[in-house]
Amino acid sequence: MSGERQKKGLWLDPRAKLFLILICVLASMFAPSLAYQFALVVLIAILGTFFGKWKYVIKAVCFYAVICVLTVWIMAEMTGTLRTMFIAFLGLFHKVYACGMLAGIVLSTTKVNEFLSAMNRVHAPKKLVIPLAVMLRYIPTIQEDWRYIKDAMRMRDVSPSFGGFLSHPGMTVECIYVPLMMTASKAADELSIASVTRGIENPNPRTCLVQIKCGIADWMIMAAAIAFLLFELCMRGGVIG
Repeated sequence: MSGERQKKGLWLDPRAKLFLILICVLASMFAPSLAYQFALVVLIAILGTFFGKWKYVIKAVCFYAVICVLTVWIMAEMTGTLRTMFIAFLGLFHKVYACGMLAGIVLSTTKVNEFLSAMNRVHAPKKLVIPLAVMLRYIPTIQEDWRYIKDAMRMRDVSPSFGGFLSHPGMTVECIYVPLMMTASKAADELSIASVTRGIENPNPRTCLVQIKCGIADWMIMAAAIAFLLFELCMRGGVIG
């Protein structure tokens, strides 16, 4: 592991990260109650702090805590069709939030060359690897373009917030969302061309300066994820029984 990585924080094998996402999906699916969903989010936040994403995880946990409080209040105070509608929406939100949070950490901490080398180790098909590799570069590019568009539109007193959309919907769509859609389409084409130019379709084995292998940290974190999933399944069986 290089000194640069040690400064940035924890490093995991891309295969271990994909395994963690799979376990997170199962853990979120089989969570017996809201408390277990919140515990899963907290565990992902702890993992994010090891990656050096502490600002991201603090915002994510605080936002999810507010949603949990709102969910408890709706279940206790509301009745009728409105309660059913909110519970259905929030139930889906709780199931996907932890997975999205972990996916955000994985996307921001995984380099394309490391991901391609790891997928080459497991002999993953190119039809699966190439779209995922492009996605790893596509999302950060769109986020960067989104920040540039917001900064430019603030100079014209156009707010990208929901309130700004309600007060000036036409101006917001014309000045923010239309440029964003055009930028997104252009970025997709440019990234695809750049990937082909760099030899992403080359059938020969890839080389990488970074040694791709599962270390002690990878196995420990994967074991902890499996343990949490098994604990949830046991508690779910006890609740159902």
